[in-house]
Amino acid sequence: MIRTWAPGAGGAAAAAVRRAFVFVLPGLWVFGVVAWELCRPTSGRLLQLLAAAPAIACAGTGRRRCVLLGGVCALIALVPFGAVEPGAGAGTRVMTCGAILAVIGASYLTAGRRLRLVRELERTREVAVAAQRVVLRPLPRRVDGVLLAADHLSASEGAMVGGDLYEVVGTRHGVRAVIGDVRGHGLEAIGTVAAMLGSFREVAHDELELGGVLRRLERTHQRHLRERALVERPAAGDGGPVSGFAEEFVTLLLLEVARDGSVTALNCGHPWPYRVACRAVAPVAPAEPMPPLGLFPLPEELSAVRCGQLRPGEGLFLHTDGAADARDAAGEFFPLAQELRSSVEAAAAPCGPSPSGVVGDVREALLRHADGRLTDDVALVMLSNDRVRVPSRRARTTPPGARLTR
Repeated sequence: MIRTWAPGAGGAAAAAVRRAFVFVLPGLWVFGVVAWELCRPTSGRLLQLLAAAPAIACAGTGRRRCVLLGGVCALIALVPFGAVEPGAGAGTRVMTCGAILAVIGASYLTAGRRLRLVRELERTREVAVAAQRVVLRPLPRRVDGVLLAADHLSASEGAMVGGDLYEVVGTRHGVRAVIGDVRGHGLEAIGTVAAMLGSFREVAHDELELGGVLRRLERTHQRHLRERALVERPAAGDGGPVSGFAEEFVTLLLLEVARDGSVTALNCGHPWPYRVACRAVAPVAPAEPMPPLGLFPLPEELSAVRCGQLRPGEGLFLHTDGAADARDAAGEFFPLAQELRSSVEAAAAPCGPSPSGVVGDVREALLRHADGRLTDDVALVMLSNDRVRVPSRRARTTPPGARLTR
């Protein structure tokens, strides 16, 4: 994801106008200089301004047009215009032509270096995008009968990954999902995000209960902080290297959607999700959340909270606090629940709203509200139960000796 929305029709038209202006600007410059010299001759002195045309062409449209337009300007500089004053003869015109050729050479070399730097930047950006997609990989459209949609907005310019995390996996225990928010945002939080996601993708398949998954995530977080402390503060020694990172916590929400649609959850200081039905949106808050992971040790007994049953067509909308805390220019918070209801009501789908449509609508509304300038990372995830009831195997099996009739 990136950080700002795609430009609309107005933005595309403005970009096209800018490109056209940059393309014709060198020609307009040459035409203006020549027209002035023809109307008010200066014995070739004004023609020295033609040396700027190749540089303008090289900066805006590329090296080929720079050479072509520069050659034309060099030829124009050799042509005498009007009456020639004493001392302003062929020598002056030749010097002007030489200056234009020198500008052509310098501009050509500069443009070549710029082109190499742009290509290197594009390759670096491709590598960065690939690495970020490994950390926060795109979710599949469907996992074990559950439709999925997700989006992420980073507060750091040019980054696709920040301090928010999410993942959904299909296991033998059901569909398990995690969404979280690491303290801080942007590039500085990516290490913790990668550690937590890597651990969840492994333990979600191994642990029988959600409590076991959460305890493994807690140990991963502590181990990550110890390793980070030893790297950043090697002089701290072994006497409690995590003490300098006491405020490095993570809010987490673990969800499990069983085969029958029943939902259980464990919440460590994270916003509860919204239940989304055909035309209804209601917050899910079955219990008080536990403290964020890393601030205090987990209690000895961890029992998952029951969040009801997710019937076919119903969904859960998960989000981080960056969505609810986004402000506009007037300081007003983003009305997340209101925009969510508007999206669900506008869908009017008989089988329930589309997860991708709801996530897309909320994302666009959020960016409009914040005018594209986010101060915190935002993660949006929606799960929708798309399982259908099928007849039992006994009902679908024809008894031996029975005859099929039409």
